[in-house]
Amino acid sequence: MQDLSPSAATAWQVAKGVYGYVQPDGSWWINNCGFIDAGDHSVLIDTCATERRTLALVDSVTSTTGSAVRTLVNTHHHGDHTNGNFLVPGATVVGHRKTREAILATGLNKYEGVFTGNDWGHLELRPPEVVFEDRLTIHAGDVRIDLIHPGYAAHTTNDVLVWLPEQRVLFAGDTVFNGGSPFAVMGSVAGSRAVLDVVRSLDPLTIVPGHGPVCGLEVLDRLDAYLAFVQERAEYGKSAGLTPFETATRTDLGSFAELSESERLPANLHRAYAELDGLEWGAEIDLRDAVVDMVKYNGGEIRCFS
Repeated sequence: MQDLSPSAATAWQVAKGVYGYVQPDGSWWINNCGFIDAGDHSVLIDTCATERRTLALVDSVTSTTGSAVRTLVNTHHHGDHTNGNFLVPGATVVGHRKTREAILATGLNKYEGVFTGNDWGHLELRPPEVVFEDRLTIHAGDVRIDLIHPGYAAHTTNDVLVWLPEQRVLFAGDTVFNGGSPFAVMGSVAGSRAVLDVVRSLDPLTIVPGHGPVCGLEVLDRLDAYLAFVQERAEYGKSAGLTPFETATRTDLGSFAELSESERLPANLHRAYAELDGLEWGAEIDLRDAVVDMVKYNGGEIRCFS
């Protein structure tokens, strides 16, 4: 069996002084992070869902670079990328304005009764202290880091692409999943497709996705095809008078069944239905109904290994 413990994570050097921190197997709550060696300090991109995973991450950063983390960037508000923020006390946390707002509004993300198997440890809420609206540039030694909000909802309302233009490395957050089903219930299905064009326009050589192995642009067509499939199924379901859950149960995933987290389909359909009803990308919907349908589709609580 694959080792899914925190010790299985690997710091991959994707450019000089630039690392992708990849946690197998990239399923629920097991995210990727990144860090940049700026010489006298380090810049960290995201933390992890649990205390032990974040402590392992910070240890990897300091042992690799020999310097402490002074800046921490959050790619969006979800707990698998932010729950461990408080465990990097010497760093200033940077994120989108809506990331801060969402973390303060929702508190620590654990979703009790939805997921089982998580070992949260001791966590405390810590939102970004420095926020921006559209773009922000950070300089880490000789490395330029451009933080880019696409201007609309995609995976969430507050996604941030972390782009290193000289190295052509992109830390994509959860706008890109490699091997997993995209998840758009808190953002937009249409926006999740649109942000892929932003990623393409940057023309990265290397992408560190929010979950799954380091990759390149070759993964985007598959993600776009899945999201288009969700939209097509939503159109079918609404025209047939079916609920999102009923549509999901009548859907043959075909080749998309190879993507992990197939239980995300009914939740994604809830968002696609809302967009067919004319709701703006990222507008509030009843997330409880979407999550309940996802658990029901799964046949019970979703197993996690974080």
